[in-house]
Amino acid sequence: MREVVGAARGQAYNRGMVTELGHFALILALFVALIQTIVPLVGAHKRWPGWMAVAEPAANAQFLLVAFSFAALTHAFVTSDFTLRLVVENSHSLKPMLYKVTGVWGNHEGSMLLWILILALFGASAAWFGGALPPALRARVLAVQGGIGLAFLAFLLFTSNPFLRMAMPPLDGRDLNPLLQDPGLAFHPPFLYLGYVGLSMAFSFAVAALIEGRVDAAWGRWVRPWTLAAWIFLTIGIALGSWWAYYELGWGGFWFWDPVENASFMPWLIAAALLHSAIVVEKRESLKSWTILLAIVAFGFSLIGAFITRSGIITSVHAFATDPERGVFLLAITALFMGGALTLFAARAEVLSSKGVFAMLSRESLLVLNNILLAVAAFVVFVGTIWPLVSELLFDRKLSVGEPFFNLAFTPFFVALGAALPIGAMMPWKRAKAGRVLRKLLPAAVLAIAVLALVYALQTGRSALGPVGLMLATWLVVGALTDLWARKGNSPLSRLLRLQRSDYGRVIAHAGLGVTIAGIAGLLAWQSEDIRVMQEGESLTLAGYDITLQSVERVQGPNYISTTGQVLLSRNGQNIATLTPEKRFYPVARMPTTEAGIDNGFLRDVYVVIGDPQDGGGWAFRSYVKPLANWIWGGAILMALGGAFSLSDRRYRVAAGARKTNVQGVPAE
Repeated sequence: MREVVGAARGQAYNRGMVTELGHFALILALFVALIQTIVPLVGAHKRWPGWMAVAEPAANAQFLLVAFSFAALTHAFVTSDFTLRLVVENSHSLKPMLYKVTGVWGNHEGSMLLWILILALFGASAAWFGGALPPALRARVLAVQGGIGLAFLAFLLFTSNPFLRMAMPPLDGRDLNPLLQDPGLAFHPPFLYLGYVGLSMAFSFAVAALIEGRVDAAWGRWVRPWTLAAWIFLTIGIALGSWWAYYELGWGGFWFWDPVENASFMPWLIAAALLHSAIVVEKRESLKSWTILLAIVAFGFSLIGAFITRSGIITSVHAFATDPERGVFLLAITALFMGGALTLFAARAEVLSSKGVFAMLSRESLLVLNNILLAVAAFVVFVGTIWPLVSELLFDRKLSVGEPFFNLAFTPFFVALGAALPIGAMMPWKRAKAGRVLRKLLPAAVLAIAVLALVYALQTGRSALGPVGLMLATWLVVGALTDLWARKGNSPLSRLLRLQRSDYGRVIAHAGLGVTIAGIAGLLAWQSEDIRVMQEGESLTLAGYDITLQSVERVQGPNYISTTGQVLLSRNGQNIATLTPEKRFYPVARMPTTEAGIDNGFLRDVYVVIGDPQDGGGWAFRSYVKPLANWIWGGAILMALGGAFSLSDRRYRVAAGARKTNVQGVPAE
């Protein structure tokens, strides 16, 4: 008995030591971030190489310290260390291991530590891969990145410390929010944070360039890989969140225009504009001031997203915290970095003059149009998201801005963007002849109009959303393929294999956008729905499918109790699949969740949801047939894949940009 008690005490002591070391590492990281912020900036200003060189080891040290702290917190969750308040509030000993790990970031404090870890990772990556950058620029970039880390480390330690102890540790925890106990949402936050926080690198490059007083083609080449990486991660993160909402929440939709959803969508739109704008800076040394402004605003929207999810000003299934003190701290961080960057932007306006001149008809002009449409679309989403708060604060009126507003106000700008993309991708630089480009795109236009006419003729009594959406999707996909084929010219077919990866990346990403638009249009225009009370053994017919509720049984899960239906799906007498929709109840958290039963297909999903038992007998039962549903996320995968192809192009590596600068004879300092 003594040996068992001694072993238990030893394990508890070891867990406590690991936790305390993680807390100490986080405090030490704060001081390292302070050094990383001040010393390189002074060194760059004074041209002291030794002081500038401090930036790289400081960035590495900050990353290692934060990584150790995150590992210590993960260890506490995995080992169910209930002496830690955060583990008590967000874990349980019976929880599956996957959700013990993901419980680390399934709460406010842990998610902020993950945010800081990714921030430190990007700073360290700039130190690892930015060796060919001019020393002063590299030092300033890392110093700005360190300053962001310093602010968030202070926020974490002073308002949201994840290592607070319990005076009287309980025997077990209160469990993680059941909605977060799902594989889709386990991976959604890390990818989303990689996108959110990745935009800090574009911000750091913008502020460093403003301090240095030089924005040129080389800067455009350097900032693009970081922005592209952030955009890829944001695309994956948003798609995972949408997919999770589709199959987990049981309401049958994929996007609710929730304020927190919008908080991730706005940086995505601005990052897309920044990517296209940086191309003009790199190729033509134009749009410098606009590109710098986009880099600032993109990260600003990321900070606004952090404020929305953690301030308590909105109620959302995605919100982490409702503490006004935290909201004020985050608002101060946002004001500090956005206000400081915009002030510097105004002070440095004279160094942002453009050199390139271009005609009204040129690729530059179409990229400007692209930027305007993306920026206005982001502004529309911002207004719709923030207006209920403004209305309540200023006019004492509670308003709800939902899907009708966003569909009406946002859709026209995105349709115009889709219409312009194939034309802009094929326009020559500086000066173009519209007739030559339009002749090449004529087959794509004819095919798109044919699709419009065909779909409109086949559907009866429906809105124009489906036909117009599929026409736009066809225009984007075929236009992207036309762009690829045009680059072959009169050369042999083998020339296509020798094209740059960035060319393939652009085509795949634009086609992916078309596929997503097709999926959204098909689902919204042609979805069939049935809501009723069903008895066991009862059947219904929906859009040609026979759906039978064969049985309902009670199932005990690892940390939940499930009401599970057995649903037979058939068509024309042929059995297709057996679906198992669930209504789960988590006793510890005392919360229900819904697990939809879905038969996925290339052209449609059949989607069934079982609800609560009814007083008169039977079960609440909802069923849907959703045309082209999976095209939404298939298109997102294509967009991310296109971004990855472009990112792998050797021309877009930071070192390549630096080498090009040196060859042209531009001095490093």
